[in-house]
Amino acid sequence: MSTVEMQIAERARKHKGEALLSLQHFITEGMMMESLKRLNRDSSSGVDGKNWYEYNAMAMETIPELLRQFKMGEYKAPHIRRVYIPKGDGKQRPLGIPTIADKVLQTSVKRVIEPIYEEDFKDFSYGFRPGRSVHQAVEYMFREVTLKGMRYIIDADIKDYFGSINHGMLREFLDRRVKDGVIRKMIDKWLKAGILEEGKISYPTDGTPQGGVISPLLGNIYLHYVLDEWFAEEIQPRLSGKSFIVRYADDFILGFSSKTDALRVMQVLPKRFEKYKLTLHPDKTKIVELGKDREQGNRSFDFLGFTHYLGKSRKGKLVLMRKTNKKKFTAALKRTEDWISKQRHESLHELLARLDVKLRGHYAFYGITFNYHGICRFYDQVLRILHKWLCRKGGRSKWNWNRFKLLVTEWDPLTRPKLYHSFVSANPNNEEPYAGNPLVRVCGGAGR
Repeated sequence: MSTVEMQIAERARKHKGEALLSLQHFITEGMMMESLKRLNRDSSSGVDGKNWYEYNAMAMETIPELLRQFKMGEYKAPHIRRVYIPKGDGKQRPLGIPTIADKVLQTSVKRVIEPIYEEDFKDFSYGFRPGRSVHQAVEYMFREVTLKGMRYIIDADIKDYFGSINHGMLREFLDRRVKDGVIRKMIDKWLKAGILEEGKISYPTDGTPQGGVISPLLGNIYLHYVLDEWFAEEIQPRLSGKSFIVRYADDFILGFSSKTDALRVMQVLPKRFEKYKLTLHPDKTKIVELGKDREQGNRSFDFLGFTHYLGKSRKGKLVLMRKTNKKKFTAALKRTEDWISKQRHESLHELLARLDVKLRGHYAFYGITFNYHGICRFYDQVLRILHKWLCRKGGRSKWNWNRFKLLVTEWDPLTRPKLYHSFVSANPNNEEPYAGNPLVRVCGGAGR
């Protein structure tokens, strides 16, 4: 956190619960230059066609003018170019791509208002916040379920969250903490910015475009008031048993020690969201009872790329375990196979080096306690896919399985599966889950 952001955070603490009026003077040419340096240099260009390198080359001339237009209220938010990216379920997710100049301004405004809300956001909120991660959210949930006996889970799904945020209600929420006229006027312009798609421009009346730098923060602010404060301050004190909530952006899980409490909250939750123009998916929002018999219905749930379920430790204690979500596993394999098939013309050394980067990226996310078997399966499947395509490239006689194993384990080795996120410190039995596990010895090409 910069000195400026620390000053804003201190002001927010001093005036807890009050709206801050004068903030725009914190945005300077220096801050905007820093914001430019923080952007992804390889990101796609917006409607003006300029990439990061082109904009950076003339930043000394353009940023002072951008700052002047912003503070004088003359800046007009450019149209946002919309593209679609595939989702794990075969559908496509809309993604808005602002111009580089707009990203610079959004980043600067975000750096000014984010410290204010970091003083207000709840500890159980992890998505798109500095110093917080998916794995911290999973660990928090592990502790709540394992150590506090939460067996009843509400697994909720919000339909088209970022496209459904009500602008009027978002403005009311922003009024509680930010009333700087220049910044608020700029946020309104971003909310109303036109969407350019297939040569046609549309103007949204709801939602924040996914892809905008400031959109995740606005989404967090909206759900902070709609869900986080409501559940922590109004609902939990009225429950008979223990409960918890963990949220990552628009994905959240509610846990209860009492089935009655879970049923009561399940009744009022859709009404709460309807009040703020949001809708819970009726087929995807459900109560899960962990640890019950298979034939009795749902006993696991998906959250942040993992399937979570109740299992027994080596000492017979019930703990919340997790494994790679089946859809995420299949999608990752398909992406890897598509990539290998397209890149097999490269030299063998280059192909393996680039594939190794992808494997390490997979381990870095999914290499988590209780999921060692999952990343081993991924490694083994990738080896089989690679072997298949090498046989097509060089002939089966050249790459028999034994010679191929020597290639990927000794001659030009690929990184073996490794756990990067260990929750052993949170294990109530102080156990190492994989001590003596034979998978550790055989993982990675032990045979076909």
